[in-house]
Amino acid sequence: MTTIPFSVLDLTPISSGSDARQAVLNTIDLAQRAEAAGYHRYWVAEHHLNPGVAGSAPILTIGLIAAATSTIRVGSGAVLAGNHGSLDLVEQFGLLDLLYPGRLDLGLGRSAHRRSGPPPGTEPPAAPPAPQSTASAPNGLLLPAPPAALGKVFGSPRFRAQQELLSGNEIGQPYPEQVADILALLDGTYNVEDQELHAQPGEHAGLEVWILGSSGGESAQLAGRLGLPFGANYHVAPRGVLDAVEGYRAAFTPSSRLSRPWTIVSADVVVADTESEARELAAGYRHWVHSIRSGQGAIAYPSPAEAAELPWSPQEQELVEDRLQTQFVGSPGQVAERLRQLQEATDADELLITSITHDHDDRVRSHELLAKHWETL
Repeated sequence: MTTIPFSVLDLTPISSGSDARQAVLNTIDLAQRAEAAGYHRYWVAEHHLNPGVAGSAPILTIGLIAAATSTIRVGSGAVLAGNHGSLDLVEQFGLLDLLYPGRLDLGLGRSAHRRSGPPPGTEPPAAPPAPQSTASAPNGLLLPAPPAALGKVFGSPRFRAQQELLSGNEIGQPYPEQVADILALLDGTYNVEDQELHAQPGEHAGLEVWILGSSGGESAQLAGRLGLPFGANYHVAPRGVLDAVEGYRAAFTPSSRLSRPWTIVSADVVVADTESEARELAAGYRHWVHSIRSGQGAIAYPSPAEAAELPWSPQEQELVEDRLQTQFVGSPGQVAERLRQLQEATDADELLITSITHDHDDRVRSHELLAKHWETL
């Protein structure tokens, strides 16, 4: 079987006893090591209000990583589209593309919630005051009234179209519509009420646009219909991975961006020289995943010694059992064998590796050991 590309997904985890600053420095260091080890892409995720995760500003993090590397592709896996305006994403990724052309991936995911009603702060602008005679400040500074014709600007179709883009129209906007807006802005074809708007920077930026999803539902089908590459989240929702890739391929229509379906599938791994060492390094994983699934937010990642002291119940085990069964832990050969199984079952074109350990050096070594073994297959 042909060896397929490996890429990295980094959540910028915070280890117990450490802090967010060190987590970001670790992410930059791991990106440099991943580039040297031959990984194809380096993606960061978007999470908010989690004590154990510093990955809350993926676009800024992508800029830091791109500046610290030279060849590896850098992107989002994913930015949550519902948390950002379409124009914001295009302009900010477009700005990065000016400095790091041809290296950026805009991976889009749906946000977990949608608010209804008009976004705060998006009320229509107040009408300009009626023209008055020129006034002046006490010291004689002229304070002329605005021209009466200024009101026509605020009511023009172009201004309304611009306001829609700038008002955070992702709030309440259907996800497919927002993705269509992003693609139109990138392609230079955005048009509202016969008004063409052009994003600078952003228009014609050399970005790869990806859709990420966990099932065969809206995201997979949308990626297929639009002819975009698709990422299936096995490490988050293992049960749905086959439906996700099958739904995507069934819906796929060739586009100017992609002539055939292209999938990347994620896996959670911990690799060490021996299986026993890897399992010790992964000891904190169940507590970390439980903290997320129980709704308290990701805790700082515990050390093996701390994990051994934390209470654990059958109910807690049940909540995370699927994630524990599908975390690939072991020697390089053992993990590579399970990754081959995942690739074979999904027919993935690439694999996206995420790995968390308490000690940064252990996480770096996990990635390096796996990459070195993969090259020999």
